Amino acid sequence: MKKKLSVFIASLMAFVLLVGCSNSKISNNYITISKYKGLEIKEVKKTNVTNDDVDTQIQSNLSATATSEEVTDRAVENGDIVNIDYSSDFENGSDKGYNLEIGSNTFIGANGDCKGFEEQIIGHKIGETFDIKVQFPANYQAAELQNAVKTFSIKINSISKKVVPELTDEWVAANSKDSKTVKEYRKEVRKALEKDKDSTLKSTLRSEILVALLKNVEVKKYPDGEVDKQVASITDYYKKYAEQYGIEFDDFLEQKLGMTEKEFAKEAKKTAKQTIKQNIAVQLIADKKNLVPSDKEYEEGYKQLAKDQGYERVDALKKAAAEYTLKNIILQQKVADYLLKSCTKIKATDSNTSSETK
Repeated sequence: MKKKLSVFIASLMAFVLLVGCSNSKISNNYITISKYKGLEIKEVKKTNVTNDDVDTQIQSNLSATATSEEVTDRAVENGDIVNIDYSSDFENGSDKGYNLEIGSNTFIGANGDCKGFEEQIIGHKIGETFDIKVQFPANYQAAELQNAVKTFSIKINSISKKVVPELTDEWVAANSKDSKTVKEYRKEVRKALEKDKDSTLKSTLRSEILVALLKNVEVKKYPDGEVDKQVASITDYYKKYAEQYGIEFDDFLEQKLGMTEKEFAKEAKKTAKQTIKQNIAVQLIADKKNLVPSDKEYEEGYKQLAKDQGYERVDALKKAAAEYTLKNIILQQKVADYLLKSCTKIKATDSNTSSETK
């Protein structure tokens, strides 16, 4: 009797295993996913927050609340903020009353035999008018200025210096919602940095698992017109960037991406197909495993995305990106988290590879 029972249990276990394997293969009219459970990804180790990290962040926070103090008794030094008039002989090469922080690398840096724009202002005093020469870099966005040497006439109107406050209990009380003392504030900053690292780690793992998923996805066909639609969307995205730089699209591609329009079109089509493939795969798993977010989950997702992207309010986020795009991001995150629960993280060693199933 016991023997028959053990055989029955063994058979049942085998059946369950077979069912599990078969359930890991799903398909629809467009794709077949051969495997989505037990995907393998490389282990990503979380890095710890150090005291130096905390110090650096606190210094950045202090600098953000810095005030300015007018300087009248000396020449310009590195770190000063100078108000200048400048002019040259090319379009958009002149301005008046411009505030420039020396050392910020806002303007053209050292190139060829010429020193940087900001470097050449150091040592001059209020009221001085002088000329400087700078050489534009070879990859400058305006093709006509690439490698060009230009003379600028500079007049210094005023000098001020940044006054960074010291870290005190008083500063903490005035600038933190949660802390009253320096000791409490250091803990607050550390906690925020750890949260950022956790968020970065989670984002990395989600990306890795989706890459692993796509290796197990076979495309039967793409939805009619969807590839062209995606290519147009990608192209429009980069054309807007070209407009922001004030250069023609083909010049933008060559200077910023290092490719011709033909090469770009090829890459855009490849990216479009990959995007569609991922979107369909994610949606298929979401439908099969009941992972489509509820309205409440979407609302929570919007709040988290807004926070992650630095938006104070959700409506600001929704103005910056289409609702469809935001919903797609939230859906992909939920599906990625589901896939991560059954994944195998591979530990890479010098000569051998061991695995650890989570």
